[in-house]
Amino acid sequence: MGLLTFTLNVTLDGCIDHQEGVADDETHALFTRLMDESGAMLWGRVTYEMMEGHWPAVARGDVEATPAMRDWARKLEAKPKYVVSSTRQEFPWTNTHQIAGDLRRGVQKLKDETPGGVLLGSAKLAAELDRLDLIDQYKFLVHPRLVGHGPTLYQSGLPATRRLELVSAKPLRCGAVAMDYRRAP
Repeated sequence: MGLLTFTLNVTLDGCIDHQEGVADDETHALFTRLMDESGAMLWGRVTYEMMEGHWPAVARGDVEATPAMRDWARKLEAKPKYVVSSTRQEFPWTNTHQIAGDLRRGVQKLKDETPGGVLLGSAKLAAELDRLDLIDQYKFLVHPRLVGHGPTLYQSGLPATRRLELVSAKPLRCGAVAMDYRRAP
């Protein structure tokens, strides 16, 4: 069974707006490495549609991008992608599959069938999966910014405080810090 790892960009004040972080070659290389180490990607429908609207064009070379961004896009193109959605049925992006029905069963089955682990990149879905006790690890890239607006991490709340253990913290040149946590026993 693979681990479910929630990974996301977040500012110091908890903002998860994807436009507020530092998007440079070093941060893209970090997320490419995390993706390389995992067996699949998992998103909610809204995140999937945001990704689908941009990264296939980067992978094809239709959009100007740095080599690190293009590397991410090409590897993402090939990676198995799973989308939790009850409203959308068609997923034309290469190697994309739907998870519908019972969320706990569907995600647990994905974990069981993906020994390399699953990388979760949707905040709202993460809150639901955390309520179901399905997330094993958290890898956040904390950006050196205070933005004063949302959306924010776990803004819908959790039923109880989640204790975590620090595995590692690595500062990047841009001032962001890659934080790696696992669930505390």
